[in-house]
Amino acid sequence: MLERYLKKILTARVYDVARETPLEEAKKLSIRLGNTVLLKREDLQPVFSFKLRGAYNKMAGLRPEQRAAGVIAASAGNHAQGVALSAHQMGIKAVIVMPKTTPPIKVTAVRGYGAKVVLHGDSFDEASQHARALCDEKGYTFVHPYDDPEVIAGQGTIAMEILRCRQEPIHAIFVPVGGGGLIAGVAAYVKALRPEIKVIGVEPDDAACLAAAMEKKRRVTLPQVGLFADGVAVRQIGRETFKVCRDHVDEVVTVSSDELCAAIKDIFDDTRSIVEPAGALGVAGLKKYVAERGIRDEHLVAINSGANINFDRLRHVAERAELGERREALFAVTIPERPGAFRKFCQVIGQRPITEFNYRYADADRAHVFAGIQLADGDEERAAVLEALERHDYPVIDMTDDEMAKLHIRHMVGGSARVEDEILYRFEFPERPGALLRFLTAIGQKWNISLFHYRNHGAAYGRVLVGIQVPYGDRGRFRDFLEGTGYLWREETENPAYRLFLNQG
Repeated sequence: MLERYLKKILTARVYDVARETPLEEAKKLSIRLGNTVLLKREDLQPVFSFKLRGAYNKMAGLRPEQRAAGVIAASAGNHAQGVALSAHQMGIKAVIVMPKTTPPIKVTAVRGYGAKVVLHGDSFDEASQHARALCDEKGYTFVHPYDDPEVIAGQGTIAMEILRCRQEPIHAIFVPVGGGGLIAGVAAYVKALRPEIKVIGVEPDDAACLAAAMEKKRRVTLPQVGLFADGVAVRQIGRETFKVCRDHVDEVVTVSSDELCAAIKDIFDDTRSIVEPAGALGVAGLKKYVAERGIRDEHLVAINSGANINFDRLRHVAERAELGERREALFAVTIPERPGAFRKFCQVIGQRPITEFNYRYADADRAHVFAGIQLADGDEERAAVLEALERHDYPVIDMTDDEMAKLHIRHMVGGSARVEDEILYRFEFPERPGALLRFLTAIGQKWNISLFHYRNHGAAYGRVLVGIQVPYGDRGRFRDFLEGTGYLWREETENPAYRLFLNQG
């Protein structure tokens, strides 16, 4: 298999549209980590992503009659732009099926290359099914985003460039993983020529389809995937890509959304470029690997796979970067309701800057405080602050890793109420015109909404926190209703942040 892919990669036709991107040292990050960190800058491609390599290589090999019939692809972003640019370069008709939730900036970019855009469905799976149907109906050639040997070979040219540029020792290459086209191409080339180099995949912890497949030694379908790193939100690793990965990928690292935000900031600090969440996976995984293994003085490569991020998502990234770097802690603290109590609380915190302080009168004797505290030494300092608060007899809850507190509660502190039969849920739903109204209509037809928090994060999916009054005897029927909505949901009724700040029951 490796010899076959090696030949395909060496003869791949990508440079009519792709450029050989630099392998740059991230000097600030290298100093912090005690290793030489090298960034493969695929965010500098014409479409700001590596995806055009595989798309063009696939299309360059089409027969004349296939070119005449045109191509079709399903994608919400980077692959769509790669296919559209490649088709424009070759003079081929291209149809791109995109979910209706696709941000307008990406739809406009694809149309700008001359491709016809068809908006269909709320998810990639629905768009892909429609693209397949159109393919059969119209006779187009389907250009798969990852599960195709020619696409894999095109992506493998990235590894060829890395090894050509860096002939000295490399300890590991960290590769973002979605459907597996990129890591399959990189692993095939690296293991054929430099098998001592580790090839390490990096996935979001809420979309880790390769990690699940490696553990089970077979492809599995995840019941659902997180959408923050939308470029790699794939429920099942590709069939062909897994054939390569299961034998030639050394390890898979998973990272959180906060760790991705921190990695985006790290890349910006060194390059003044802003990558998308999926594009930061390599750096996030590299950092986690170094922290867990304690390695020093090695050369480590991370592939910056793309930079197609919506501007309005940067607010969310900036908010969460310090948490992902473990430079901010979030605490719920109960302090006495009397003059001087806040000053004493600050004295216990010491000289550490307070990044956020939300307060609400609870009763005549106490007040609840939602506090963000800036840290210099990560989790060790967080533990020291927690211990200091407890030593001074402050009731305290550490909410640094509480997703509901970070997404919603910090923006809602200001009032609590005793609401009969209230239960609390977090939801995700497709972010498109009218979606919020449909969500409210679906929930509110049967049960009363007693609490609601929504905040636009510039993503394809909206995140909502909802309190709903459901009598205990009706809870089973309510669960059945939730299962039928098609939304992602999670109950948060017992979350301590809710109990402390929003509920008097």
